[in-house]
Amino acid sequence: MCVNTIPNAVDGRGAGGGVRTSRYSDGARWERYVTLLFSPEHYQQAAEAYLRGIERRVAAGQEPVVGSVASMFISRWDTAVAERVEPGLQDRLGIAVAGKIYRRYRELLASPRWQRLAAAGARPQRLLWASTAAPDTINTMPEKTLLAFADHGQVSSMLPADGGDTQDVLTEFTRAGIDLDELGATLQQEGEQSFNDSWDSLLHRISDHTRRLAGKR
Repeated sequence: MCVNTIPNAVDGRGAGGGVRTSRYSDGARWERYVTLLFSPEHYQQAAEAYLRGIERRVAAGQEPVVGSVASMFISRWDTAVAERVEPGLQDRLGIAVAGKIYRRYRELLASPRWQRLAAAGARPQRLLWASTAAPDTINTMPEKTLLAFADHGQVSSMLPADGGDTQDVLTEFTRAGIDLDELGATLQQEGEQSFNDSWDSLLHRISDHTRRLAGKR
Protein backbone atom coordinates (compact mmCIF):
# COMPACT_ATOMS: atom_id res chain seq x y z
CA MET A 1 0.00 0.00 0.00
CA CYS A 2 1.34 3.43 -0.86
CA VAL A 3 0.42 6.70 0.82
CA ASN A 4 0.73 10.16 -0.66
CA THR A 5 -0.16 13.09 1.60
CA ILE A 6 -0.29 16.55 0.06
CA PRO A 7 -1.66 19.93 1.23
CA ASN A 8 -4.28 21.66 -0.91
CA ALA A 9 -4.93 18.61 -3.06
CA VAL A 10 -7.45 19.04 -5.84
CA ASP A 11 -10.16 17.07 -4.06
CA GLY A 12 -10.15 19.27 -0.98
CA ARG A 13 -8.89 22.64 -2.11
CA GLY A 14 -12.26 24.34 -1.75
CA ALA A 15 -12.51 23.34 1.90
CA GLY A 16 -9.89 25.86 2.96
CA GLY A 17 -6.19 26.53 2.81
CA GLY A 18 -5.37 24.03 5.53
CA VAL A 19 -7.20 20.99 4.24
CA ARG A 20 -5.16 17.83 3.74
CA THR A 21 -5.96 14.82 1.61
CA SER A 22 -4.22 11.47 1.55
CA ARG A 23 -4.43 8.94 -1.27
CA TYR A 24 -4.14 5.25 -0.43
CA SER A 25 -3.71 2.62 -3.12
CA ASP A 26 -3.86 -1.16 -2.82
CA GLY A 27 -2.86 -1.49 -6.45
CA ALA A 28 -6.44 -1.76 -7.67
CA ARG A 29 -8.16 1.45 -6.60
CA TRP A 30 -7.58 4.73 -4.82
CA GLU A 31 -8.99 5.82 -1.49
CA ARG A 32 -9.12 9.44 -0.37
CA TYR A 33 -8.89 10.69 3.21
CA VAL A 34 -9.77 14.37 3.73
CA THR A 35 -8.92 15.89 7.08
CA LEU A 36 -8.65 19.22 8.92
CA LEU A 37 -12.36 19.85 8.42
CA PHE A 38 -14.09 21.75 11.21
CA SER A 39 -17.20 23.56 10.04
CA PRO A 40 -20.31 22.61 8.04
CA GLU A 41 -18.93 24.77 5.24
CA HIS A 42 -15.65 22.85 5.24
CA TYR A 43 -17.58 19.59 4.95
CA GLN A 44 -19.88 20.91 2.22
CA GLN A 45 -16.96 22.04 0.08
CA ALA A 46 -15.09 18.75 0.54
CA ALA A 47 -18.24 16.77 -0.30
CA GLU A 48 -18.88 18.90 -3.38
CA ALA A 49 -15.33 18.29 -4.60
CA TYR A 50 -15.79 14.55 -4.09
CA LEU A 51 -19.07 14.56 -6.02
CA ARG A 52 -17.54 16.48 -8.92
CA GLY A 53 -14.67 14.01 -9.07
CA ILE A 54 -17.00 11.00 -9.18
CA GLU A 55 -19.19 12.68 -11.80
CA ARG A 56 -16.14 13.25 -14.00
CA ARG A 57 -15.16 9.59 -13.67
CA VAL A 58 -18.66 8.44 -14.62
CA ALA A 59 -18.74 10.81 -17.59
CA ALA A 60 -15.38 9.43 -18.75
CA GLY A 61 -16.59 5.84 -18.45
CA GLN A 62 -14.24 5.12 -15.54
CA GLU A 63 -14.82 3.04 -12.41
CA PRO A 64 -16.85 5.21 -9.96
CA VAL A 65 -15.86 3.26 -6.84
CA VAL A 66 -13.49 5.62 -5.01
CA GLY A 67 -13.66 5.27 -1.24
CA SER A 68 -13.36 8.46 0.80
CA VAL A 69 -13.83 9.77 4.31
CA ALA A 70 -14.23 13.36 5.48
CA SER A 71 -12.61 13.69 8.90
CA MET A 72 -14.31 16.25 11.14
CA PHE A 73 -12.81 17.75 14.31
CA ILE A 74 -15.51 18.30 16.93
CA SER A 75 -14.13 18.64 20.46
CA ARG A 76 -11.84 21.57 19.63
CA TRP A 77 -14.90 23.79 19.23
CA ASP A 78 -15.75 23.39 22.92
CA THR A 79 -12.15 23.84 24.01
CA ALA A 80 -11.91 27.07 22.02
CA VAL A 81 -14.93 28.71 23.69
CA ALA A 82 -14.67 27.20 27.18
CA GLU A 83 -13.62 30.49 28.77
CA ARG A 84 -15.73 32.73 26.55
CA VAL A 85 -19.26 31.52 27.30
CA GLU A 86 -21.47 31.03 30.33
CA PRO A 87 -21.57 27.60 32.03
CA GLY A 88 -24.92 26.83 30.41
CA LEU A 89 -23.32 26.90 26.96
CA GLN A 90 -20.15 25.00 27.78
CA ASP A 91 -19.62 21.62 26.09
CA ARG A 92 -22.53 22.19 23.70
CA LEU A 93 -20.96 23.84 20.66
CA GLY A 94 -19.15 20.80 19.27
CA ILE A 95 -22.25 18.61 19.21
CA ALA A 96 -24.29 21.44 17.69
CA VAL A 97 -21.75 21.84 14.89
CA ALA A 98 -21.73 18.05 14.42
CA GLY A 99 -25.51 18.07 14.17
CA LYS A 100 -25.48 20.65 11.40
CA ILE A 101 -22.77 18.75 9.53
CA TYR A 102 -24.71 15.50 9.89
CA ARG A 103 -27.86 17.12 8.54
CA ARG A 104 -25.99 18.23 5.41
CA TYR A 105 -24.49 14.75 5.09
CA ARG A 106 -27.89 13.07 5.19
CA GLU A 107 -29.39 15.62 2.82
CA LEU A 108 -26.61 14.92 0.35
CA LEU A 109 -27.16 11.14 0.54
CA ALA A 110 -30.88 11.65 -0.12
CA SER A 111 -30.32 14.04 -3.04
CA PRO A 112 -31.13 13.00 -6.64
CA ARG A 113 -27.58 13.95 -7.58
CA TRP A 114 -26.08 11.39 -5.22
CA GLN A 115 -28.72 8.77 -6.00
CA ARG A 116 -27.69 8.87 -9.67
CA LEU A 117 -24.06 8.28 -8.72
CA ALA A 118 -24.99 5.52 -6.28
CA ALA A 119 -26.97 3.79 -9.05
CA ALA A 120 -23.79 3.89 -11.14
CA GLY A 121 -21.91 2.08 -8.36
CA ALA A 122 -20.34 4.98 -6.44
CA ARG A 123 -19.75 4.76 -2.71
CA PRO A 124 -20.58 7.66 -0.38
CA GLN A 125 -17.88 9.75 1.20
CA ARG A 126 -18.32 8.83 4.87
CA LEU A 127 -18.12 11.24 7.78
CA LEU A 128 -15.42 10.34 10.30
CA TRP A 129 -15.20 11.84 13.76
CA ALA A 130 -13.83 10.94 17.17
CA SER A 131 -16.17 9.72 19.91
CA THR A 132 -19.16 11.25 18.09
CA ALA A 133 -21.33 8.43 16.84
CA ALA A 134 -24.17 8.78 14.34
CA PRO A 135 -25.78 6.35 11.90
CA ASP A 136 -23.86 5.71 8.67
CA THR A 137 -20.70 7.45 9.89
CA ILE A 138 -17.30 6.27 11.12
CA ASN A 139 -16.48 6.74 14.79
CA THR A 140 -12.98 6.52 16.24
CA MET A 141 -12.20 6.34 19.94
CA PRO A 142 -9.34 5.30 22.23
CA GLU A 143 -9.41 1.71 23.43
CA LYS A 144 -9.82 2.92 27.02
CA THR A 145 -13.00 4.79 26.06
CA LEU A 146 -14.32 1.81 24.12
CA LEU A 147 -13.75 -0.56 27.04
CA ALA A 148 -15.34 1.88 29.49
CA PHE A 149 -18.42 2.16 27.30
CA ALA A 150 -18.64 -1.61 26.95
CA ASP A 151 -18.51 -1.85 30.74
CA HIS A 152 -21.06 0.76 31.79
CA GLY A 153 -21.95 3.03 28.87
CA GLN A 154 -25.49 3.60 27.61
CA VAL A 155 -26.80 5.09 24.38
CA SER A 156 -29.32 7.69 25.49
CA SER A 157 -30.24 9.05 22.06
CA MET A 158 -29.10 9.12 18.45
CA LEU A 159 -28.15 12.22 16.51
CA PRO A 160 -31.26 12.87 14.38
CA ALA A 161 -30.92 13.12 10.62
CA ASP A 162 -32.26 16.68 10.69
CA GLY A 163 -29.79 17.79 13.36
CA GLY A 164 -32.45 18.27 16.03
CA ASP A 165 -32.15 21.61 17.84
CA THR A 166 -28.74 22.25 16.29
CA GLN A 167 -29.60 25.62 14.77
CA ASP A 168 -31.17 26.91 17.99
CA VAL A 169 -28.01 26.06 19.93
CA LEU A 170 -25.76 27.68 17.33
CA THR A 171 -27.91 30.81 17.47
CA GLU A 172 -27.33 30.96 21.23
CA PHE A 173 -23.58 31.00 20.66
CA THR A 174 -23.90 33.73 18.05
CA ARG A 175 -25.88 35.83 20.52
CA ALA A 176 -23.13 35.20 23.08
CA GLY A 177 -20.66 36.88 20.73
CA ILE A 178 -19.08 33.84 19.09
CA ASP A 179 -18.36 34.33 15.38
CA LEU A 180 -18.73 30.74 14.19
CA ASP A 181 -17.32 31.32 10.70
CA GLU A 182 -14.24 33.07 12.07
CA LEU A 183 -13.74 30.42 14.74
CA GLY A 184 -14.00 27.61 12.20
CA ALA A 185 -11.33 29.24 10.04
CA THR A 186 -9.09 29.79 13.06
CA LEU A 187 -9.42 26.19 14.19
CA GLN A 188 -8.47 24.95 10.74
CA GLN A 189 -5.42 27.23 10.60
CA GLU A 190 -4.32 26.09 14.06
CA GLY A 191 -4.88 22.47 13.07
CA GLU A 192 -2.75 22.90 9.97
CA GLN A 193 0.05 24.44 12.01
CA SER A 194 -0.13 21.59 14.51
CA PHE A 195 0.11 19.04 11.69
CA ASN A 196 3.06 20.89 10.16
CA ASP A 197 4.86 21.11 13.51
CA SER A 198 4.40 17.38 14.10
CA TRP A 199 5.67 16.57 10.61
CA ASP A 200 8.72 18.82 11.01
CA SER A 201 9.46 17.26 14.39
CA LEU A 202 9.30 13.77 12.89
CA LEU A 203 11.65 14.73 10.06
CA HIS A 204 14.14 16.24 12.52
CA ARG A 205 14.09 13.11 14.67
CA ILE A 206 14.65 10.89 11.63
CA SER A 207 17.50 13.14 10.49
CA ASP A 208 19.14 13.11 13.93
CA HIS A 209 18.79 9.35 14.21
CA THR A 210 20.24 8.87 10.72
CA ARG A 211 23.28 11.01 11.60
CA ARG A 212 23.86 9.05 14.81
CA LEU A 213 23.72 5.76 12.96
CA ALA A 214 26.08 7.06 10.28
CA GLY A 215 28.54 8.16 12.98
CA LYS A 216 28.73 4.64 14.40
CA ARG A 217 29.98 3.14 11.16
